[in-house]
Amino acid sequence: MSRRIILFGPLPPPHGGVAIYMNALLAQLRGENIRVWTYTGGKPKDASVRFVAHRRLGTIWALLAEGRSARILDASHFHLEYPNPLLLPIWLLLKRLLHFEWYKNILDGSLPKRYPHFGRTQRWLFHQAVNAVDEFVVVSDDLRRWLQEDLKVRQRVIVVPCLLPPTTEVPDALSNETARLLEPYFAHDKRVCSIGVFFPSYGFKHVAEAVEELRQRTGRDIGLLLLDGGFVRDESYRDEVLKDRDWITVLEEVANSEIHSILRTSDVFVRAFADESYGISRIEALWCGTPVVATRVGETRGMLLFDFGDVEQLSSHLQSVLLHPIREETNEWAAHFRKEAADNLQAVAKVLGIELK
Repeated sequence: MSRRIILFGPLPPPHGGVAIYMNALLAQLRGENIRVWTYTGGKPKDASVRFVAHRRLGTIWALLAEGRSARILDASHFHLEYPNPLLLPIWLLLKRLLHFEWYKNILDGSLPKRYPHFGRTQRWLFHQAVNAVDEFVVVSDDLRRWLQEDLKVRQRVIVVPCLLPPTTEVPDALSNETARLLEPYFAHDKRVCSIGVFFPSYGFKHVAEAVEELRQRTGRDIGLLLLDGGFVRDESYRDEVLKDRDWITVLEEVANSEIHSILRTSDVFVRAFADESYGISRIEALWCGTPVVATRVGETRGMLLFDFGDVEQLSSHLQSVLLHPIREETNEWAAHFRKEAADNLQAVAKVLGIELK
């Protein structure tokens, strides 16, 4: 492999799904010609990682230094999903000058729903981006169908789910600080965990209402842990979710390795996001042996499903899991998803022309 490969996207923190995916790529796609560009997280300690201050036009200097004739897998959001009126034109101009290949990795399941509401300028920028992409790598068949059937793109569209093999089989022990913050949660007889952010489409309010209804109806001591990714926040929504609910514990920007330990000690995991493109956290919970209740979007196999916003349906599923727990079936799905994760890694490597050892 002689062509330089660049993986461009966020790294933790914050610990969102795309950052976790990028972190897994960083850990498992290694080579002297493989570089990672990131615009989040702290100062990189890994020599293969370059920090790109995109808001200060750092993409220009990164492309001039390393982008010529490179193949770039771009999982950022500001070139296509939310086309930036300054960053996108710079990217397209330098693409013509430096002749790099743009492999656009789309992981945003909300894009087809948001697209009809784009304004004239945003839509024009979006189509400029779409026309300049060399190949699309998307996480779901829904995104593939939308690109091919609705937008009529002519480029190749490859479906590769963002689930990749875990970087370690043994989760990190909780730090002393995390363990201290979790003491109220661990004190409850039954424990429900949910991951997301305090924003309406992530459904924290619905999870809180379902747990509250179940507590009142059954008299059981059920605690709720909300793991807040912190990448966006609606303060009034947060206040509404937490008001008069002292049985809710909130942790912010918890490292992914610690999340695995938390999932193992929870009785059920709820993912209530309305616009899930895949849902890595759902599979991570299954890998931890924890039952999953989730919305009917993204990956849904091996899970109890509810319609976004249907608190009654969610409460019913929580009751069946918490009061009549059966965990055996999740193990079969855990093994199935491990194989799929390995296949996904091979697929990404093949797309980029990387030979895995």
